[in-house]
Amino acid sequence: MQKSSGINRLRILYVGIAVIFGLFVVRAFYMQIIQHKYYQQRAMATQLKQYEIPAERGSISFEDSEGNPVPAVLSETLYTIYADPTLVKNPDKVARALTLDLGLDEAKIKSGITAADTRYSVIQKKVPEAVKKKVLAHKFAGIGAQDQSYRTYPQGELASQLLGFVDDSGTGRYGVEQALNKQLTGTAGMLKAVTDVNGVPLAANKDNVSVEPKAGDSVVLSIDVGMQQQLETILRQRSEAVKTPLASALIMDIHTGAIKAMANYPTYNPSDLSEITDTSVLNNAAVSHPIEVGSIMKALTVAAALDDGVVSKNTSYYDPSYFMVDGFRIKNVEEDGGAGQKNLYDLLNLSLNTGATWLLMQMGGGEINQQARDTWHMYLTDRYMFGKATGIEQGYEAAGYVPSPEDNGAGINLTYANTAFGQAMTATPLQMAAALSAVLNGGTYYKPHLVAATIHADGTKTVTKPQAVKKNAVKPSVAPALESMLVYSVEHHTFRPGFDQDRYTVGGKTGTAQLALPDGGYSEDDFNGTYLGFVGGDQPEYVICVFTIKPKVNYYAGTAAAMPIFGDLAHMLINNSYVSPKN
Repeated sequence: MQKSSGINRLRILYVGIAVIFGLFVVRAFYMQIIQHKYYQQRAMATQLKQYEIPAERGSISFEDSEGNPVPAVLSETLYTIYADPTLVKNPDKVARALTLDLGLDEAKIKSGITAADTRYSVIQKKVPEAVKKKVLAHKFAGIGAQDQSYRTYPQGELASQLLGFVDDSGTGRYGVEQALNKQLTGTAGMLKAVTDVNGVPLAANKDNVSVEPKAGDSVVLSIDVGMQQQLETILRQRSEAVKTPLASALIMDIHTGAIKAMANYPTYNPSDLSEITDTSVLNNAAVSHPIEVGSIMKALTVAAALDDGVVSKNTSYYDPSYFMVDGFRIKNVEEDGGAGQKNLYDLLNLSLNTGATWLLMQMGGGEINQQARDTWHMYLTDRYMFGKATGIEQGYEAAGYVPSPEDNGAGINLTYANTAFGQAMTATPLQMAAALSAVLNGGTYYKPHLVAATIHADGTKTVTKPQAVKKNAVKPSVAPALESMLVYSVEHHTFRPGFDQDRYTVGGKTGTAQLALPDGGYSEDDFNGTYLGFVGGDQPEYVICVFTIKPKVNYYAGTAAAMPIFGDLAHMLINNSYVSPKN
């Protein structure tokens, strides 16, 4: 009995061992076969380092007077110090050492290097190379550095609103940086490597992946650096003198649509973004701030009437000094000379609201009607391209506003009479300059542009060709007729110093626009001053447009605030040989 009992106990022991061994086998089978992928992924998660390698952002340059590039925005390589908390050993020791290197709070560093649920914890950004070397010299497991490209501005605040900036995430904001963000950014690379327990990549591992980043394109702008510098100086000095809270000015090549200079006052330094308290200063108002442009529109109204054939260069008409439209009186300023016979030269020189209204009537066969409204609307939107963005390489470009010509039962004829002299519609300085250029160059509306050339990552270069958006905007015969009228207006205004019209051709038109009130009607106290003109030799070469917002001057804001800026800019172009004298 005792022998049989011992054998049974031995059998039970063997069975128990067999069961336990069987459980191990089943568990191993489950883990290695059934759950192989799951445990492989968990292992990889603790030994896989993966992050994006940013591409080098393309540079932005201006041009000098010889057409050579002048650096405007460059990229500087700085470093991001990061931690892989799963690999950091002795966090207290690491935190103490990095505190001395980086000058950060020790508790903050320790929090970063012990962060949970991450393998990439940023400790500090924008670290110079010398500091980066000190950090890496410790050879702490789990502490690394990643290079990052940041923008620098060799020209300081020059054209800052036109250029824009790049935020901490590497995204372009405002200006060229925003409009061409994708092109300038390039294509990011990727680093993916399986490491040992110390974070050292296992070189022979088949899961290692490294994709090199592709640098972004660089662009050369059509901006002439000397012209830009002088425009900004003139704009600042004149704006401060008349105490305008906002002023914009630009110079455009009439025959290509290229912007040669563009600026606003006030402006900012992109290297001191943290000091900006009013973010509106970041906008390039020359393309983003449309206003009711005032009497500079009359130049385009005359051009439309000439092109439509309802008047000729030598047309004269009887001006009653006021018109009643939809029960409202449209009148002129006191200097109109009263009722009497007038011509198109008088219309622009004396800035006759009644004259612009009379031209609109002629488009309707003698009265303001659907035909007049449709015709003028066609010129505004289809020939002059108002009410739509130009597509220039700028963030936040505004389209402006043109009212529909359809009868809305709310005084549409009065509205359209107002648009004929630049009220009840809005446009930007860029749109006004592009429209006048289309008239003066013989009828081709060129797309306004800032990029003169693109330098691709492979070193090849693409030169921007002028893009004709609209041909035959007006007949070629309109250009010399309007040119002579605008020259006449300049000759009958007081510029100090004056212009030598025997050697150069300078023409233009002032504008004083009443400010619309929130509850309807217009202010009797605040005005915007504008000026639209050109300068050239045998033919017009550059259009200049100036906006001054609510300058502290008398009623004639265009004459007192905007016209002097135009005069200084026109003289600058002549004195610096940007325009060729007449043969």
